[in-house]
Amino acid sequence: MKRAVLITLAICLQFVLLTSASPVAEGQAQTKALNFVYLHGAGGSACSLQLLADTIAEQLPDYSLNYELANPGVKLQTGSLLRCYPNSVDVISWAHNIADSINRYFPGRRNLVLVGHSMGGKAALYAVAHNVGNLADRVAMVVTINSPIKSLRGYYVSGSAKVLDYYRAIGLISAAGFTNSAVYYDSSDDGKLVAGNKHWLSFISAESAPLSPQFNVGGVDAYPRDMDDMIVPISAMYSEGADVIYYGEHAHDELGSRDEVAGLLAEQILRYIFGGNLGFSAFAGSSTFRHQADLFPGTDVWDDKAAEVPASNGTVQHFNPSFTRWQEYEDVVGECLPEGRRSTYLVTPVKSFPFLARVQEVRWFSPDNPEDCRVYIKTRLAPRNYVEVDWKIHQEGLLPAGVERDHYEVEITLGTPFTDINRASWASDDPRDITLKIHSEAESPFRWFQAFWRVYYKNIQERKLIAEVR
Repeated sequence: MKRAVLITLAICLQFVLLTSASPVAEGQAQTKALNFVYLHGAGGSACSLQLLADTIAEQLPDYSLNYELANPGVKLQTGSLLRCYPNSVDVISWAHNIADSINRYFPGRRNLVLVGHSMGGKAALYAVAHNVGNLADRVAMVVTINSPIKSLRGYYVSGSAKVLDYYRAIGLISAAGFTNSAVYYDSSDDGKLVAGNKHWLSFISAESAPLSPQFNVGGVDAYPRDMDDMIVPISAMYSEGADVIYYGEHAHDELGSRDEVAGLLAEQILRYIFGGNLGFSAFAGSSTFRHQADLFPGTDVWDDKAAEVPASNGTVQHFNPSFTRWQEYEDVVGECLPEGRRSTYLVTPVKSFPFLARVQEVRWFSPDNPEDCRVYIKTRLAPRNYVEVDWKIHQEGLLPAGVERDHYEVEITLGTPFTDINRASWASDDPRDITLKIHSEAESPFRWFQAFWRVYYKNIQERKLIAEVR
């Protein structure tokens, strides 16, 4: 009897072990989990990201349903964590606070999507890159929104003040630990590490020109030499490895108060997760230019075009052999590159005798045809005189068919006070044209500046994070 009982128990135990080790029964749903963690920035609270969190929560069911319909047998579970964090701590302490909160309120949760605004994004990158609280293996993606990724110590602040002084003046920060982390700590290496092992999506925005009044505080532009969102210069919001999305001319905190901004960000985040084409910023070109005011009192102004494409150049030379009569000469020069449209021309006399040889007229040969790059040059010469004129023709910087521009960045890199760039824009409405119009000024006498510009195009790619989620 005793032996029969033991045999029966052994058979039951074997059955239990085989059952537990067997694959999921046919028809049983596979479950995938996706968990959002929202991280506010300095001077903020959970309320700062409430609108974005709510908007994602509203859009998420449709994405989840479409995914489940396209993947029979898969069920998606989602979670959300939105809490407050101390604002006055350094980035290391902030990262530990994030990890402690996740471990306490999301115990055992994996496939985390950390959505961090401003300093919250910077701390999220640090936490994952340095595996704070063993988060590295549990995080699938980090989203940063207008975060100070790069060190801010090299950026020029209005009145030659320090970035720390500006932040304190607007009541953003007060503690030394945080100021050192926000201003001096460079997260580029953290971001590169996260991007290489996980996913890093960086949202950026800024005003239209370095001294635009769009996001001024009390009538003062904090970063008069850089395009910024009122708090962070645009060039500091991302670094190598990030999937960068420029989402428009928006101030630092607009995601917390404007439905259309929160809706745009939510849509892009969910498309990144569930699949869809996204337009990432990709570098198209850059260069510098320089201007100096003259000696005479007043304000000197310049209107430059940048990112043009050289079309053709050459020299016009004439000699008047007459001993008694003035002579006029007419030349038509230049041509467009294939599928090009003209932009600007430059005609410069290089050899001529003052008052006896001059360029009398310069204009487009066909004023009403933008695809005709030829220039008409009329010169006039006194008897026995010589003239030499250099000419250059530029056309619009057109991207290949099907490719569209994304955004531009303009900054003053060197110069004296009382110089500014207060207007910048695309030169045309054509989304393929990356040519810029830049208006700049300098007070006389002899004040000067050097500026740097960059242009970007949309690199259309698909991301589908959910495919990597297990």
